[in-house]
Amino acid sequence: MPERTILVIEDEQKIADTLKFGLTENDYYTEVAYDGSIGLQKFLAQPFDLVLLDINLPGLNGYELCKAIRHHRPSTVVIMITSMATLTDKTEGYNAGADDYIVKPFEFRELLLKIRAHLKRTLHQQLPVGNLLRAGDLEMNLDKKEVKRGDTIILLTAKEFQLLEYLLRNKNRVVSRADIAINVWDIDFETNTNVIDVYINYLRNKVDKPFGQKLIQTQVGMGYVLKES
Repeated sequence: MPERTILVIEDEQKIADTLKFGLTENDYYTEVAYDGSIGLQKFLAQPFDLVLLDINLPGLNGYELCKAIRHHRPSTVVIMITSMATLTDKTEGYNAGADDYIVKPFEFRELLLKIRAHLKRTLHQQLPVGNLLRAGDLEMNLDKKEVKRGDTIILLTAKEFQLLEYLLRNKNRVVSRADIAINVWDIDFETNTNVIDVYINYLRNKVDKPFGQKLIQTQVGMGYVLKES
């Protein structure tokens, strides 16, 4: 399963299904609900990183649903997607607890940028902090900009160091190529480039190949994971 999870609550089935297709193509695990009450049931049944929420919904409207989401899981990102475009509508949405508000019709690319920005921010808030990052016998000292396995110093370029730091901060969890592109290169992921795979290979040659235990692993179809054991 891709790393980040999104719940789309939208009663217009064509819009909901189109969003699910586009988000899945961009490596987000996506669930859909066409009704507010069902949407709340799905939300409570499993954790989601982000909810795309229409306002005019059968069963439970978007304002009520947003308040319920905030009550049960305050850290979940909520983006309202709606045709209700007045300042009063937006004010009510933000007062209900929405993190963002996008008016239909919208460009999918704009929505994707908002999703990535919010999830990047929440991911950074959850990442471990400190001057030393470790996985098994691999240690990164952020103050000294030094990496070693056991007693062996490993020399890395600046970009290799950034990539390894990102993997270490997300150890034991799969990160997609899109996640790496945004967080390490600060660019949108282009499917026709292999720069990420090239740099992963550079790291493996330095961090894994000379040692017995292989830490950096490929999850086919999903991305990479630095596993502690």
